[in-house]
Amino acid sequence: MTNYTGHLHKMASRSIAPVEYKFVLKQDGATITDLPLVNDFLGRKLTINFTGKINCISCNRAIKKTYQQGHCFPCAQKLASCDMCILKPETCHFALGTCRESNWGLSNCFIPHIVYLANSSGLKVGITRETQIPHRWIDQGATQAVPILRVQSRFQAGLLEVEIAKLVADKTNWRKMLQGANESIDLVAKRNEIFGEIGTAIQAVAAKFKFGDIELLTAEPVTEYQYPVLQYPQKITSLCFDKTPCISDTLHGIKGQYLLFESGVINLRKYTGYEVSIA
Repeated sequence: MTNYTGHLHKMASRSIAPVEYKFVLKQDGATITDLPLVNDFLGRKLTINFTGKINCISCNRAIKKTYQQGHCFPCAQKLASCDMCILKPETCHFALGTCRESNWGLSNCFIPHIVYLANSSGLKVGITRETQIPHRWIDQGATQAVPILRVQSRFQAGLLEVEIAKLVADKTNWRKMLQGANESIDLVAKRNEIFGEIGTAIQAVAAKFKFGDIELLTAEPVTEYQYPVLQYPQKITSLCFDKTPCISDTLHGIKGQYLLFESGVINLRKYTGYEVSIA
């Protein structure tokens, strides 16, 4: 097989049954286009070798450690995409005139966002840009998901997520997500239950914005996902390129952004910017 070398980015995915994954490697900012499907390695030995080189995915400088999923420290401090309000959108400070990059904020935060319910390691609430559906759900290893609210900014989505998180989790337990298939949840019933319990809170958030900015999605269908997993690990052992530069093992499955090897699991997204060879 051809040996491919480049800097890792999160795997690309396609929503079919089961989910189809493809490696994403870049060299000098250009994506290598002829990479194989990750699914093709199921049940076979896959070798990923970390060369020891790491480059910032923004400025391309050579670094020894990444911050905020693939950035050097200076970029992590100055880019809007690395600001704390990305992790906690309810803390958006654009209106105060202190956004790190106002043009980036307008293009990425002031566009339609979706508040959703998903079944990843159990019931959770989350938010994402509308254009990121279904990739966001797949990245989290969700087996079921349904949009419940459409809003016009990330800030609005964050405020609503905070209210719903008082009732359900807002994080994925990655270990539980990798232990097996989730038990089915009636997401439509959960959506209706949440609307009933926090209707007043939703109205209070809506009152702060223009009429129609917040739309309740009461008829969206639940989407279900199957992942290419031959065997789930009995014990979750985390693999790390910094400690084990070469992973050469039988691939048992792919879920979220994790590769499930016979010897352990690795979150490829965590190593964005790392130069690896794949064979």
